[in-house]
Amino acid sequence: MPKPAKTDPSGSAVMDAHRSPEMVRVWDRVVRSFHWALVLSFVIAWLTSHSSEIIHHWAGYAAAALVAMRLLWGFVGTPYARFAQFVRGPATVLRYLLAIVSGREARYIGHNPAGAAMVIVLIGTMGSTALTGWLMTTDAYFGVTWVEAAHSLAAHSLLVLVLFHLGGVALASFRHRENLVRAMITGRKRKAEPADIA
Repeated sequence: MPKPAKTDPSGSAVMDAHRSPEMVRVWDRVVRSFHWALVLSFVIAWLTSHSSEIIHHWAGYAAAALVAMRLLWGFVGTPYARFAQFVRGPATVLRYLLAIVSGREARYIGHNPAGAAMVIVLIGTMGSTALTGWLMTTDAYFGVTWVEAAHSLAAHSLLVLVLFHLGGVALASFRHRENLVRAMITGRKRKAEPADIA
């Protein structure tokens, strides 16, 4: 026969050690929609680069629109979506990267400094890819070698950055015992603990 739950003097059940941690809302719907829509547009553009020019172009236009929307939302969006909340200087990013190497990096509720730097670089590289891709369709730059080379370089750089991003997400998820992919789906993360940075 199961034992009844222990109670404290006030009569409330004592918290179970295995109870799910308290969660807080971090990523709003705009940020989450942007993230997954950008993933989709990149995958479509990559897969159609040699098979369907029309779909490839429209995926690029979608990516450009998403980047523009995210730039705006970075100034007027919810607290954790704003650049002012998560963008940090090179020295802070370097210190965080060194802390990762030593296994002493802090857990951030929003983007950590390395993740924030990756967000900015990914947005910039995606914007450059979309811009050079569009230039290739114009009369002035159609067939121009350096524009084609710049578009190819940006697209391949984007793929490498995505791989680094996935690695960073996997590492942070492991180190801090939370599923960051799920957090970008639900918008919720574990509430800040005393050593965490909100």
